[in-house]
Amino acid sequence: MTVTSSTVDFPRAIAAWAVAWVVGGGVLGAAVLAALGGSSGEPLTPIRLAAVASVGWATMLIAVVAVARSAGTDTLTAVGLRGRIRPRDLWAAPAGVVTQLVVVPGAYLPLRAIWPETFAPERLSDTARDLVDAAAGAGLVLLVLVVVVGAPLVEEIVYRGLLQRSLASRVGGPSAVLVTSALFALIHLRWVEFPGLLLAGLLFGLALQLTDRLGPAIIAHAAFNLTGLITVFVTG
Repeated sequence: MTVTSSTVDFPRAIAAWAVAWVVGGGVLGAAVLAALGGSSGEPLTPIRLAAVASVGWATMLIAVVAVARSAGTDTLTAVGLRGRIRPRDLWAAPAGVVTQLVVVPGAYLPLRAIWPETFAPERLSDTARDLVDAAAGAGLVLLVLVVVVGAPLVEEIVYRGLLQRSLASRVGGPSAVLVTSALFALIHLRWVEFPGLLLAGLLFGLALQLTDRLGPAIIAHAAFNLTGLITVFVTG
């Protein structure tokens, strides 16, 4: 199955994303972090992560709604969220788990053989480990909500629902999956994690491409993130 063309034109969609990313993730995110006594050079705590992420997510969702309305279409339809999640969509959960536990580690093996220090396991998980180490009680619940609920939902609406669907109408589904997966990996601003995030993005993108619905991509993303979080806890 191929993804139905979005009624949001890609130049309009990418422009809305770029403005929201700079304003929400950059300007407002930095302001919120500073207000909470943090700085860009130190590890985030769950509370600071939640605050910064919430501002960025709210800005992105406002941009998605605005660009959909400007195109004269319903927001849920534009991002592929029309229709309930179906039992058969649950295949995406084990796919997310396998990608986190098997596919991504396998991709790093040749990289680690060439650059052992650069791609050492501790370097790949240091951000998540810092968050887990700083989480306790309510902070732990907050961390799970951000990583397993908020991030999969909002990021899939933006990167797969808005950008991939709109780009697919111009260049076709496979190219749109690849381009938006690369963008998804790049915006995390951790180049050492780029290969793994690219593979994860390809899974999420294929979930949308194969079903023409965003639910499976969200499920795969949530399972991928939850598995990564549990892995950090277990190996911590």
